[in-house]
Amino acid sequence: MATKIDDTSVLIAQRIRLERTVRGWSLKDLADKSGVAKATISKIEREEMSPSAVILVRLAGAFDLTLAGLLIRAEGNGERLSKVKRQPTWRDPETGYLRTQVFCQADNPLELVKVELPARKKIVFPPSSYARIRQVIWVIKGRLVIDEASTRHELAVGDCLGFGPPSEVTIANESEKPCTYLVAVSRS
Repeated sequence: MATKIDDTSVLIAQRIRLERTVRGWSLKDLADKSGVAKATISKIEREEMSPSAVILVRLAGAFDLTLAGLLIRAEGNGERLSKVKRQPTWRDPETGYLRTQVFCQADNPLELVKVELPARKKIVFPPSSYARIRQVIWVIKGRLVIDEASTRHELAVGDCLGFGPPSEVTIANESEKPCTYLVAVSRS
């Protein structure tokens, strides 16, 4: 079933097609490098569906970009001053997770992202999501559970977790209320 596509998703679709084209990759090449089905990539590029966060992370990784790097390229923003009204937001069509790119600049290794994860929702990220980055999560509102490899971390307001070696990570809001957290990412 097709997911409603918004303006940000259109820009993402165009950027994915451009990133693939400038590398001279076919849809199959990108599918092989990202682990995302060729048919899914085709639907995204044709603006027939909005990709989930997990799919975007996999596609970004194939391009040797972080998720934020891909979104910034899609939205054409890269200024040093990040005014709140111009901070791009994106909603994951599968979970309703709302991601706001607070700060990302091509010549700065630090990215800041604010995430609002609805109640009873979770996102699973593959190890490749963390291959070339270091990441810290700080809970601003609510509660968050992070399963990293075989370790479970329960975070409350004010708690902060620095991620370990790359592994599959599940970020879950097991509560009945939304959770807001800040993600600091450092590219290596």
